[in-house]
Amino acid sequence: MSAVSDTTPRLTAPRPRGGVVQSVADSLVVARRNLIRMSRIPEMIIFGLIQPIMFVVLFSYVFGGSMTIGGTTDADVYRNFLMAGIFAQTVTFATAGAGAGIADDMHKGLIDRFRSLPMARGAVLTGRTLADLVQTALTVVVLAVVALLVGWRIHEGVPKALGAFALLLLLGYAFSWIGALIGLSVRTPEAATSGGLIWLFPVTFVSNAFVDSSQMTPWLRHVAEWNPFSATVQACRELFGNPGVSNSSAWPMQHSVWASIIWSLLIIALFRTLAVRKYRSAS
Repeated sequence: MSAVSDTTPRLTAPRPRGGVVQSVADSLVVARRNLIRMSRIPEMIIFGLIQPIMFVVLFSYVFGGSMTIGGTTDADVYRNFLMAGIFAQTVTFATAGAGAGIADDMHKGLIDRFRSLPMARGAVLTGRTLADLVQTALTVVVLAVVALLVGWRIHEGVPKALGAFALLLLLGYAFSWIGALIGLSVRTPEAATSGGLIWLFPVTFVSNAFVDSSQMTPWLRHVAEWNPFSATVQACRELFGNPGVSNSSAWPMQHSVWASIIWSLLIIALFRTLAVRKYRSAS
């Protein structure tokens, strides 16, 4: 009697499609999904706009006139000094939202569904960070309008100002990968939000964003001057032509535009690698 062959089909996990073009296409599909989701939850965008506007108003009118910038306590000078720091803080604080969004997808099992599809491995995370970048850009535009209303001005022309905004968005995109790693590493969206904010406060406040770093104690000043966040703030002040540009001898302060780009690219390279690796093993 001849052996009966097993004709039952074997189910195998779909293989991710390779190639840079396919990876980009998959990332854009995921980004579109996240943007549609954000548009259907308008309170996410509204609350994201309210916080930076509050910072502008509070810092401008509460601390303006009490901070010494360039030897003067003029409120208008501090207002122009402040805005580069507020812009940078806004794009980096979006990191907490990115981490919470990914943690929420993990909590609901959506990440596991994505991993079962034949798509590029890093597309889910790249798509998410790109969608957050679009939302951050919208927030920055609204914040710039508010800043103009309270007296902020640019003095180096529109092309340099656009370059400053590009540096801000690059920094925000870099930090969003830190948020992605945090979101994949915790169990709940609430933990991702808390974890995303804890490290942001020292990064943003131990910097030249809100005070002149030359007024800090020597050891703290060195930390602030080598802070990646400070490099972007310094670069923006130079490109906007705003007061408070540091004359420190520290390399990131002397070459702030290049320092900002290098820091952001290093952060992207490191944390994207760690986040994609975590994504492959997360459950």
